[in-house]
Amino acid sequence: MKGTLVSSSSTDVLDLLSSREIEVLGHLAEGHTYSSIARRMHLSPHTVDTYLRRIRGKAGVSNRAHLMILALQVTRLDDVRLKGT
Repeated sequence: MKGTLVSSSSTDVLDLLSSREIEVLGHLAEGHTYSSIARRMHLSPHTVDTYLRRIRGKAGVSNRAHLMILALQVTRLDDVRLKGT
């Protein structure tokens, strides 16, 4: 259901995201602001906003609270994948 959290499972969403999008979500999950993420990744805040808008579109997320939940889920799944290889 669109807008509740994600339209598919977090694992499916992880497969849709680029490595940079996953990196942005990781910083977001750590509690960083858009400006802070931009500084850490050597990007403009506008670019970070663009990444997050694309992530919201791919995941079917409609607000910042759900985006944070997604960030926490995806970061955890990405960590599990890295440990499994």
